Amino acid sequence: MPPSPSEPYAYLAFDLGASSGRAMLGRFDGRRMEMEEVHRFSTPLIEEGERLYWDLEAVWADLEEGLRRAQAATPHLRSLSVDSWGVDYVPLDRAGKPVRRAHAYRDPRTDGMMDKADALVPAADLYTVTGIQFIALNTLYQILADQEYEPDLFAQTANRLLIADYFNYRFSERAAAEVSLASTTQLYDPRRNTWAVDLMEKFAIPPQSWPEIVPSATRLGPAITDDQSKIQNPKSKIDVVASCSHDTACAVAAVPAEEGTSWAYLSSGTWSLLGVELPAPVLTEAARQAGFTNEVGLGGTIRFLKNLTGLWVLQECEREWQAAGETFDYETLFREAEAAPPAEGFVDLNEARFGLRGEMPQKLAAYCREHNLAVPPTRGALVRLILESLAEKYRQTLRVLETLLGRHIDVLHIVGGGARNALLCQWTADACRCRVVAGPAEATALGNLLVQTQTMGDLPPAVSIRDVVRASSDLRVYE
Repeated sequence: MPPSPSEPYAYLAFDLGASSGRAMLGRFDGRRMEMEEVHRFSTPLIEEGERLYWDLEAVWADLEEGLRRAQAATPHLRSLSVDSWGVDYVPLDRAGKPVRRAHAYRDPRTDGMMDKADALVPAADLYTVTGIQFIALNTLYQILADQEYEPDLFAQTANRLLIADYFNYRFSERAAAEVSLASTTQLYDPRRNTWAVDLMEKFAIPPQSWPEIVPSATRLGPAITDDQSKIQNPKSKIDVVASCSHDTACAVAAVPAEEGTSWAYLSSGTWSLLGVELPAPVLTEAARQAGFTNEVGLGGTIRFLKNLTGLWVLQECEREWQAAGETFDYETLFREAEAAPPAEGFVDLNEARFGLRGEMPQKLAAYCREHNLAVPPTRGALVRLILESLAEKYRQTLRVLETLLGRHIDVLHIVGGGARNALLCQWTADACRCRVVAGPAEATALGNLLVQTQTMGDLPPAVSIRDVVRASSDLRVYE
């Protein structure tokens, strides 16, 4: 039965990012999804020497708080789902309890693990099976680090759940690997839609230490929390849905693309993920050499994309400036950047040095000196250099993508937080020489909510998720 305009169905999306998370309540009236942020919180890191861990217990407390607030806001909550970044995981013992805290992907413990993996399985063979881009933070290399640095804990590990799947497990008590998140591990075979068991055995990773893989849009069961007494209407049934557990898969599901156009997407946030949606993986040597990855999307589609540094570099500069006592807002930064002269060259923000925390303005200045570029004399000039360098990298990546596909891209959809950055969007349109459609900025949460809507059978006949996205979003076009 379609929802009543006076009593719209409601859904709860927990969208976890590497710096903050939020609980987004969605109300669907049969045509539009209205979103309300009911709780925002940090995703704190625990630093112990060189080790970096996620404080997942603090996050869990905020998830429970978000659920309480959502239930206080509406009596019509149908379901909830958690999405997160990929690759990081929680190792569990036979009782389903963590054997240690979850390492964060920027922990340098994976240094050297790619070489160790290559000695066991050549890179070309590994790509032929998994189709995943080679980055030191990948799950595979984290597990090899477990073997080397924590052998006792590795031996105790009976199961592994990636971050969003772990929290969906906490809510539902069902341990499952949603396919879009599983596909980020470099241990998944996208042709067979299964774990790459043969590969695991070559790396001495017990295949039974991974859970069952379930499709996107799977109902896991009713929500259960640690303290039902604190939740209003504790007897009301709320389904836990594995929507798309990977945040980028949610964002791509919410790309407002029109049928019949040749389009690509850029999910722009801390990371930039630029790619296309395909029916099957591209596992060619050319794709491997170009650094493209094949991850699973809604409906079994393939997100053929490249992971690039995103607004992380700017975020780190902001953190340094704030620590130094500078006060500013985004409007000020971008006004200063627009007033600065165009950059005389570009910085390769994907260099390893820019992936590590700390001293980001100094790293950018050092890069400029090393490459005979003028060191930006002002804060605005530095922001402009970062944004124009991002736009140039998008141009380079789009041209390679077009070559791999053998077709031209006419429209680039920018979704995520970067869609709000008018300078980045315009400079990307100029650099890429294509139309840029910006929005929705909240694509990840919107995609999560709409996959829940579909899972619960609440989308009207002949109405697609992307139809609802277009009806629910204010889009801006940059020529």
